[in-house]
Amino acid sequence: MKIEFAPMEGVTSVWYRSAHQKWFGGVERYYTPFLSPTQDHVFPKRELREIEPSGNQGVPLVPQLLTRRGEDFLWAAKALADMGYREVNLNLGCPSGTVTAKRKGAGFLAVPQELEQFLEEVFSRCPIEISIKTRLGISEPEEFWPILKLYNRYPVKELIIHPRVQKDQYKNHPRREVFAAAAARSKAPVCYNGDLYTEAAVEKFQKECPGVERIMLGRGLIGDPALARKLAGGPAASRDELMGFLSEVFDCYTQGFGSRHSAMLRMKELWCYLICLFRDGAKYGKAIRKAKDPAEYEARVAAVFRELELLDDLEPDW
Repeated sequence: MKIEFAPMEGVTSVWYRSAHQKWFGGVERYYTPFLSPTQDHVFPKRELREIEPSGNQGVPLVPQLLTRRGEDFLWAAKALADMGYREVNLNLGCPSGTVTAKRKGAGFLAVPQELEQFLEEVFSRCPIEISIKTRLGISEPEEFWPILKLYNRYPVKELIIHPRVQKDQYKNHPRREVFAAAAARSKAPVCYNGDLYTEAAVEKFQKECPGVERIMLGRGLIGDPALARKLAGGPAASRDELMGFLSEVFDCYTQGFGSRHSAMLRMKELWCYLICLFRDGAKYGKAIRKAKDPAEYEARVAAVFRELELLDDLEPDW
């Protein structure tokens, strides 16, 4: 089973990815939070920081692009190729209303003729390989079958399917039966994404879809950084590992932002997921979220490691 790490804005930054690869590993491919190339054809400083090769050494990284303009996609792909990247991922899965209102992300699926023109342009001219992350459609899963026929016309490096429709957002259950049928019909290698948070959930998925060799993990890996390693037969995260990992991420955020307070805010978001690795951690997680300054934050994190039992597997309540 090959494990890929889904991007999450505000969490899976360049600093987080590097620390995760160092402390836990087990991930074949990491993805950047989506880059949004515009007609200015310049990567903003924040996006450039995510993709500069010097900051991603040793990390198997695939940049993800969110756009509906072929010209902008091709400019970004050429710039990334010049940096040494050999693959770019097209985001056709983001369900956010602010994104889909512009017919980007999953919203692009609502205009199949425009999507066809876009794919024709980028696949005919892109200097590097293209993978796609997609949803099933806008309202109904049956919308996916003509979309899949469209994908099958092109040399897609990998098709990552999140088997929800855009209107589901992250509610309801992923439609596994639709995914299984899509995997059988796809000409491209298929990767599954959606609600795999624990070893038991992955094992259940493997029984349902035994021929699928790739899965993408998001919140499950953020909440349990050792999940990919465990799926390969390795150990669960130890207390010392988690403390070292979080200390490194906090230090990197502090250096990158030039502010321990800004770093603390990022770490609070990370703890929304991590606290589920500790038995009876809800009260402690709430205390971390209420911390007003870095010293208070660090004291409350220390209390978690000092006073709570660390679980071997995630108990998500998000």
